[in-house]
Amino acid sequence: MEIIKYDVKFSENVKDLLVELQEYIVEIDTWHLNIMTPEYRELYFEKTMKGCKKNRGVMFLAKDNENIVGMICGHLSVYDKYDRVDYKCLKSGIIEELIVSKNARSSGVGHTLIDEIEKYFKELGCHYCHVDVFEPNVIGRKFYKKNGYTERLISLSKKIQ
Repeated sequence: MEIIKYDVKFSENVKDLLVELQEYIVEIDTWHLNIMTPEYRELYFEKTMKGCKKNRGVMFLAKDNENIVGMICGHLSVYDKYDRVDYKCLKSGIIEELIVSKNARSSGVGHTLIDEIEKYFKELGCHYCHVDVFEPNVIGRKFYKKNGYTERLISLSKKIQ
């Protein structure tokens, strides 16, 4: 397996990974709020690429032979004057997406991608790396905890109708 920086020639592979993840999210969403519209593939790819390009963002791909089996993208956090009144605002990296294809899970691909983006963030002087994980994604939460991530900020929701 080889880790490479994103190249436009792998756009369709990245779209496939994004769709694969969304299918999983829709499947595990007990509230049935997550959906996959016909526009999802193109629009979510566009959104992901914008997120990867902002504030020193990057996307790495895991390539096994000629197959893209995983991707990770992230960027530096952005703070404004309001953040600074109650927070130290140390330089931090934010993981926007981490996806490993079903066929490549439990083979070290995710761990290797995490290492690569953390190395990138460290080179930029980051002190922390943040990631949001969908609460029903138990496998994802276990994965991140296994890789040293801890819960720091928890968002709570409640159905009221």
